[in-house]
Parts: sequence; C-alpha cells; structure tokens
Amino acid sequence: MNIPDDPGHIYASPMDVETYRLLGLDRHGPKAMNGHGRYAGAKSTSGEFDSGYQPCAEAFPDPDIARGRVTAIKDWRDGKIFPGTIRDIRCYVTPGMNSQQTDVNLMIFNDGLGYLGRNGSVRASNVLDSLFAAGEIPATLAIFINPGRPPAIPLVPKNQDQRDINDEYRSIEYDSLRPDYGRFLLDEIIPLAESSMHCSATDDPARRMMIGASSGGIAALTVAWHFPKSFGLVLSHIGSYTNIKGGHNYPFLIRTTPRKSIRVFMQSGANDLDVLFGHWPLANKAVAQALGFAGYDYRFEFGVGGHTLAHGGSLLAESIRWLLR
Repeated sequence: MNIPDDPGHIYASPMDVETYRLLGLDRHGPKAMNGHGRYAGAKSTSGEFDSGYQPCAEAFPDPDIARGRVTAIKDWRDGKIFPGTIRDIRCYVTPGMNSQQTDVNLMIFNDGLGYLGRNGSVRASNVLDSLFAAGEIPATLAIFINPGRPPAIPLVPKNQDQRDINDEYRSIEYDSLRPDYGRFLLDEIIPLAESSMHCSATDDPARRMMIGASSGGIAALTVAWHFPKSFGLVLSHIGSYTNIKGGHNYPFLIRTTPRKSIRVFMQSGANDLDVLFGHWPLANKAVAQALGFAGYDYRFEFGVGGHTLAHGGSLLAESIRWLLR
C-alpha cells in the first residue's frame, strides 16, 4: 500500500486518543438533530424504571456500630490544573482512625455529594461504616468530590443557563479522554484530603478505587486508564461511554491497547439513556465486551433500571467486596 506524503492525512495505530483529537471526534455534537435534543431522557432519569432497587442492606447500619468521620471542604478554589473553578469536597475516614495513620485504603467518588447523601440511593458513608464494622474493609480514606464550577454559580443552579454552564464544566473534567483530571486528583486533591484527615493513603493500586456514575463513571475509568500504577480499581455506574467528548471510542481503545493492570466493576440498565450522544445500554455492553476480549478481570451487572444511581446503590457493598477481594 502506498501512503501519500500528505500532512492532511492521518495514519496512526487504530483508535488512539491523539488520533481521536486530530479527527475532531472528541468535539461536542449539535444541541438538536432529527427531532431529538441532547438529553431527551426524562423517563430514563425519572426513576420510574428503578422501583425494584433499594439501597443495599449495608446502607442501614446497626445503630450501635461506630460511625466514620466526615469533614467538609466547601467552596475550594485553589486548584491549579482547573484554575478559576470552585468545588465542594467531603472527606471520610473509617471509625477509630489513628492520627497520622499511614497506608490506608483510598476511594474517590466523582459527583461525590450525590453518593454521600444519607437519604439518597447510595448512602456511601453508611455502607463503608457497615463494611468496616464487619471487618470487610480496612482503614479507608474516601474522597467525595464534586466537579468544578464557576465561582459565580451556586452549587444548586438557579436556572437552566446556570445548569448548562455547570454541566459543561463537569463535562470538561469528566468526559474528556485526557489525563488532566487524574493528574488533578493525584497532585492536588489526594494531598489536600490526606492533610485534612491527618492520614496518608496506600501506594498500592490494588487498594485505590475510582468510583463514579454517568460522566463520573467514564471519568473513573479514564483516571485508571492513564494512571494504572496509581488506581487499580474502577467502579462504573451507568457510565457515559458515548460521544460526549470521544468516550464512544473506549471499546476500540481497550481492544487495541496492551492490557492494563486494572480491575473493573460495571453497572448499567436496559432503560438507560438513548439520546444524541448515543445509547447508554449498548455503549456499556460494548465496553464490557471489550474488557472481556482484552482479558481484563471485570464484572458487568446489567439490570432494568434507567439513568439513576438506584441499581448501583443496591450493589455498592457487593461491588466494593468484589473489587477488593
């Protein structure tokens, strides 16, 4: 085959990230097309498909067990990798953590406040308390971090324009296939949490877990993908492996890249989103198939739910056990 010496043509190994960027595959699609909007998924996000899912039993701990400590870091704005943003963070440590304790397990929850709510679908701190009391997890530092937003916009936006701006800031951090967000966590957020909670996390990637839902789910995989020596475990709920900023290419990346030392637990549902960016159930199935093809240690739970955390919350304790086994 004769390949012309033409800088306008791109010849590279299949489906690598730089090629996606050069081809423009990581750009946003239109706001509407063929009678469909970007996120015309009201039924999927309404919860009507999720009535059969409840928070796992561990989300309702015995009232006599010790509770972990949660510290709030509100309106944090000192980031260098994503300058000009403000964000809310909660840091959790399991009960009885000694001051300056070292080598503790690490979990990072994207869209963290949604995972942490004590009356929500997940109730993550309750689950961690229960698992620790049962001796199923060791001393653990968990970071619940929300995406950045402009300082002028509140945590709860007041109108659609503010929601759209917040969504775009979140998308830049979570949906891009670049390593920026992982570097942000490693260089800025983990040291901040360790300092705030007076402990230090293990360096063992097999004890460091990324967790997230939707765009936060693909972000969890992207962090481990770029930094497998720092994060060896991924928990992805209803992951957005669709063409928001190139994430639809993950099945091909996984199939055509040497296997990385990461383990993945995925959850999705038959009534997840079907919008301009893609079809979430098919996208998650394609990623799971690719993981199997490439020889990864993975588990995929496919249910009937929509684009909510209900199914993922019902599985949280089981998924953490599986990843840490």
